[in-house]
Amino acid sequence: MKKLLLYTLLFLSFAGFAQQQPKKVKYAKSINDFVPKGWKIITTAKGDLNKDGAEDIAIVIEDTKKENFIDNTNMGSSKLNVNPRTLLVLFKYKPYGSYSLGASQDTFIPLESDEENSCLADPLLQDGGIDIVKGNLIVDFNYWLSCGSYWVTNKQYTFRFQDNNFALIGFDTSEYSRSSGEMSHTSVNFLTKKKSTTTGENMFEDDAKKHKTVWETIKINELLTLTDMTSDSEIHF
Repeated sequence: MKKLLLYTLLFLSFAGFAQQQPKKVKYAKSINDFVPKGWKIITTAKGDLNKDGAEDIAIVIEDTKKENFIDNTNMGSSKLNVNPRTLLVLFKYKPYGSYSLGASQDTFIPLESDEENSCLADPLLQDGGIDIVKGNLIVDFNYWLSCGSYWVTNKQYTFRFQDNNFALIGFDTSEYSRSSGEMSHTSVNFLTKKKSTTTGENMFEDDAKKHKTVWETIKINELLTLTDMTSDSEIHF
């Protein structure tokens, strides 16, 4: 009986997730054809990702269900938007001007609001975002709190299309205190297997003599990919 109850709960859980994540369109003439009914595009980036000379596009889409705007009785906004988000990468087929679905990620992009931390601003649209630079897909999250902490953290992920997937080739993370001005920055290149860590910076001072950068060699057996990522992913190196 206990096993039956467990399987039932698991089935209902996956069924609920499937309801929130509609079936993906794989090929279409228009970008809007990839956006499910009731969803909307919240940010866009354009550039050639698969090196075929055509302008590809990456978009983040968000559901708009009213029931996912919930009341907040804690600090922060009075309403929290917990609608799911999806990152789509669309490859353009130049001869016909149509698009194919190159990647879809339902678990990587943070929600606009965090029920457990209602003071957290939107990590994607509050000084974050997506971009395509030199053929690489850049995904940037900025964690800024309106109450509870002076610290601001930025995480930037760099993906390159190779072997029919988007490999994580770079990761940069920085943080600073809005009160003390203390700053630090770590940059990892997974292709060269090098990491640099810079400390001693201060956003209120301009004293390069206090800055210290340490370089290290990291150990990595294989590259992570976009499909491996979640909004809670910790990058270990």
